Amino acid sequence: MTYASFTADIVYGDTQPVITPLITNEFTKEIRIVFRSGQSMKAHKTSFPITVMIVSGEIDFGIADERMIFGAGDVVALEPNVVHDLNALEDSIVRLSLHKSDSVARVNGVLKL
Repeated sequence: MTYASFTADIVYGDTQPVITPLITNEFTKEIRIVFRSGQSMKAHKTSFPITVMIVSGEIDFGIADERMIFGAGDVVALEPNVVHDLNALEDSIVRLSLHKSDSVARVNGVLKL
């Protein structure tokens, strides 16, 4: 058994979101992304499907040319190669579920765009 909490031991970054891998196994990678209000992840895409869930807060989520506001409990699944971006409208915690072949390093690289 592996245990993790998306809401315990929260650390906010001063200038950019904080990415924390919580669970990695042969099926998935579960990552917590903590945003301060106003922080963002610029437009990017991945070669694998992903699922994004808002644990708390509110995120302005761009998918291709469409914008949506997601709040706590909302979840979206994206197919590979879909351009998307995230902008925190308030302090927020996001759960990112990666395909087992995707990498946390790729997600960290998005912060450098």
